[in-house]
Amino acid sequence: MTAYLELISIRRCAIPFSRYFCKMITVNDSAKLQVEKLLNEEGLPNGSFVRVGVKGGGCSGLMYEMDFDNERKEGDQEFEDKGVKIVVDKKSFLYLVGTELRYSGGLNGKGFEFYNPNANRTCGCGESFSL
Repeated sequence: MTAYLELISIRRCAIPFSRYFCKMITVNDSAKLQVEKLLNEEGLPNGSFVRVGVKGGGCSGLMYEMDFDNERKEGDQEFEDKGVKIVVDKKSFLYLVGTELRYSGGLNGKGFEFYNPNANRTCGCGESFSL
């Protein structure tokens, strides 16, 4: 696994934090504000976080999943950027290395979107990808 992550670090890592590992998931400023707003509006309990994952499906083969949660599962990886806690399941970890969570609001905005430097192809709506 270390060799695989080293390869990603050399070829595709958008945000390296060491020679061998990429920063898992980062959050841009607009996504941070929107996550904080939604957490407050939903009235979720303290310790709630953003759960991100990948599952099979969509027109490109893999789909992103995102939801709020407050219970960790065995094998979860936890990361924090700009005060936003993000938890990723073990299976999704390698698909999401170096990904940035973005938010685009307004009339033409898409809402939350993932910028994944590991994706070779994404569908037009940005909800699915392939490696």
